[in-house]
Amino acid sequence: MFNVNSNKKWKEYAVDPIEAIRKIKSGNKIFIHGAAATPTPLLNALCSQENLTDIRLYHIHVSGCCRFLDPECQKKFISTSLFSGQNTRIPIQEGRADFIPIFLSDIPNLFKSQKVPLDVAIVQLSPPDKHGMCTLGTSVDTAKAAVDSAKLVIAEINERMPRTHGNSAVPFSQIDSFIYTNRALIESPPPIETLIDATIGEIISELIEDQSTLQVGIGSIPNAVIKRLVNKRDLGIHTEMFSDNIIELVEAGVITNRYKTIHNGRITTSFVNGTQKLYDFVNDNSKIEFHPCDHTNDTSMIRQNEKTIAINSAIEIDLSGQVCADSIGHQIFSGIGGQLDFMRGAALSKGGKPIIALPSTAAQGKFSRIVMTLKPGAGVVTTRGHIHWIVTEYGAVNLHGLTLRERGEALISIAHPDFRPSLKRELSEIRHFLL
Repeated sequence: MFNVNSNKKWKEYAVDPIEAIRKIKSGNKIFIHGAAATPTPLLNALCSQENLTDIRLYHIHVSGCCRFLDPECQKKFISTSLFSGQNTRIPIQEGRADFIPIFLSDIPNLFKSQKVPLDVAIVQLSPPDKHGMCTLGTSVDTAKAAVDSAKLVIAEINERMPRTHGNSAVPFSQIDSFIYTNRALIESPPPIETLIDATIGEIISELIEDQSTLQVGIGSIPNAVIKRLVNKRDLGIHTEMFSDNIIELVEAGVITNRYKTIHNGRITTSFVNGTQKLYDFVNDNSKIEFHPCDHTNDTSMIRQNEKTIAINSAIEIDLSGQVCADSIGHQIFSGIGGQLDFMRGAALSKGGKPIIALPSTAAQGKFSRIVMTLKPGAGVVTTRGHIHWIVTEYGAVNLHGLTLRERGEALISIAHPDFRPSLKRELSEIRHFLL
């Protein structure tokens, strides 16, 4: 533990990565900070230790060089994803890593309740200010609970990590050992927009009224939606994460947060992931509040903002309205995340609209994403009882309050035309009506 106000300057307490992780032992349960905040120098040092075995690592999406996922590290580490990214999909599928299906809003309590007792939290922080407070920078999400619950806190203090406002602070005195770096954060450039993305973005933009509060994520469809909101007025943001896409709307005065009930006048998020432009935007920006995801994703918070619009994606949807968003059959693709938190919160918001948006086909048109039956092993993230708006490039339908037959007919109307005849036949056979 360190005292930033001592005669010794805080940087002088820094050690090299090997020394920083020296107290980690075999069998430890360790939290790893994620997304742009992934502390790769400390992870590389951890992976270089030959004498460590049976260490379980808990994390959401991690970025950059993650050697603990390599096959040769299998005996040392068990990666346990709470939300899978591209680099963990194959290890999970091959059995070299594991996955916990869980709402993003429930993860902090895993650590706070000691359901998952953490021995160590390895995080990346911004430098301490004159009051001796660092911040969790770009990712507060599950990291705040991990830092507050772990027996040992090991940090990379990065000169370039943005200082963020909200419930993001970590006392310098809470850190047990740290390294000092001055390196660029990992960037995630926005995806290239397709014609289908643009069409879906245009359809969704028509559903968004002035003074709405948005939950937007990362990806081509959220980007396409945001680009088409330049003529809206007084929008707000209450989301689990956002990327570069909202900066232009803030600068244009479209996003004001003026009509939000919760965190009025402020953008609310739990983490960000994007380019350096985004990291500069959130740095010391008092109009953006970062909070743990059990706060941002709490439906009792979300519902208090009127006209909450939740925009989420799906892998496939069956004709009863069940949404698979985390897996392709048995193969884990992502995670439950915050989809249902915001779908439910938006549904309970006065004037709110929960929206699932997806292209009508996959694999360059070979497969329909609207199907009679989900693949065996597919995870239902949003149930047919929670579903409302579904949007493809062929239109938007609201399934709320519709019968099973009416739902099927509505979904077929926005399926790709090549698949509508077969879907109609399957629906007829299941629901026992004549074509």
